[in-house]
Amino acid sequence: MKTRLVEITATIFGFACLPKVYSTMPLYGQCGGKSCHGGRTCANGNPYIYQNDWYSQCMVSSHTTTSSIASTSTTTSDSLEPSSTAPPSLPSAVPPQPPPGFVGVQGTQFVVDGVRFPVVGENAYWVGLTGLGADQMKEAFADIAATGATVVRTWGFSDITTSNSSGVYYQSWSGQFSTANRGEDGMGNFDKVVAAAKANGLRLIVPLSNNWSDYGGMDVYVKQIANSTNHDLFYSDPDIKNAFKYYAHAFMGRYITEPTIMAWELANEPRCKGSSGMTSGNCNPAMIADWAREVAAFIKSIDPYHLIGIGDEGFFNHPGASTYPYQGTEGIDFDANLQISSIDFGTFHLYPSSWGQSGNELDWGNKWIEDHAASMRKANKPVILEEFGVTSDQLTIYSAWLKQVISTGITGDLIWQSGSRLPGWTSPDDGYTVYPDSPVYDLLKQHAVTLQGQIKSSAYKLTHTH
Repeated sequence: MKTRLVEITATIFGFACLPKVYSTMPLYGQCGGKSCHGGRTCANGNPYIYQNDWYSQCMVSSHTTTSSIASTSTTTSDSLEPSSTAPPSLPSAVPPQPPPGFVGVQGTQFVVDGVRFPVVGENAYWVGLTGLGADQMKEAFADIAATGATVVRTWGFSDITTSNSSGVYYQSWSGQFSTANRGEDGMGNFDKVVAAAKANGLRLIVPLSNNWSDYGGMDVYVKQIANSTNHDLFYSDPDIKNAFKYYAHAFMGRYITEPTIMAWELANEPRCKGSSGMTSGNCNPAMIADWAREVAAFIKSIDPYHLIGIGDEGFFNHPGASTYPYQGTEGIDFDANLQISSIDFGTFHLYPSSWGQSGNELDWGNKWIEDHAASMRKANKPVILEEFGVTSDQLTIYSAWLKQVISTGITGDLIWQSGSRLPGWTSPDDGYTVYPDSPVYDLLKQHAVTLQGQIKSSAYKLTHTH
């Protein structure tokens, strides 16, 4: 039986230890930081890593003679050995507002320096994960920016095990232990993604894990740490949650003062079930909401400047509803999750063909958008249509849906997905992909003009809050 790790209680700007637990802290346990009164000695000779004034954590290391490490620099080593330095620390006094240029929220709108910020753009998960060079990344983002886009959503995760190491990866697993890859084939590569987005005037929304098996995802944590196929352990097992927090901090720590990052998301499309379809039988909306509350609070304690979303599909929790995206069976309660104080905005996705609505995509989608707009107004938080797609009659259906986004006041939208044809390379085509020579590409241009024109016509400035 594996050792149970200390349960950590998160608060909005501190990550409190429970003083009644271990004096010798286990792997991934918190071992220092403001409001922490637990032990500062890590089991098995592992070091404690200074992350910032709020948080230090026991990490795995092959160097058993090291008892503590404190640093404010960032390594870009591609070694699989744990880094001897930590991501940049926050200043000792965190300003109540983010630095200038960060995206914030005011009511149901996004703002930058007090002015409404239009969120319109595309998903491009592949930019940092398919071996593109820096110039190719810039070209791909230029294709997106040419539609009038302001935001791109792209993956901030790629987990591998020692049996399938290849290409770009951000975290490597060996047994129960994981190592963040800060090298040029890891997080150093994502630095190029950020630079390419910035060069094109784009902001990034970055999910930190995946419900599905693509690029590793939650099931890697569950298999490696718990030796289980029960997907929902990702949300409930303390060891797994702490390992995810370790990764999230390692990744986010590079970008705490980078305004090109618009927001972090806890995951892409979290559900009770993943690709394996296996669960413990105990998963429900309350479990995933508790997980989101805990992890979002942890992220806020590390990085109070960037916005946080869950990254879910926007499923409602109305048992007995006629279609399953409304029934709560996937473990998501959109309205309840939107009330979590550390969640800054809501997301919903739209794939009616995959959700049993073939032949009724247009009308069902319009109702789905309308219902989320009602939730947005009730919660008084921004809500974006973050993914949407059909594989036939795209022009007709997308035209109707985008008009519905405008008419209902949904805060913004990102289509799934962007496509680029670069010299000697073409981005993945999953049937939804929109290349620059597609009629849908021209539709996106028109929609961006309409959305941004709507915002300009309101002709007012908002008081910037975060």
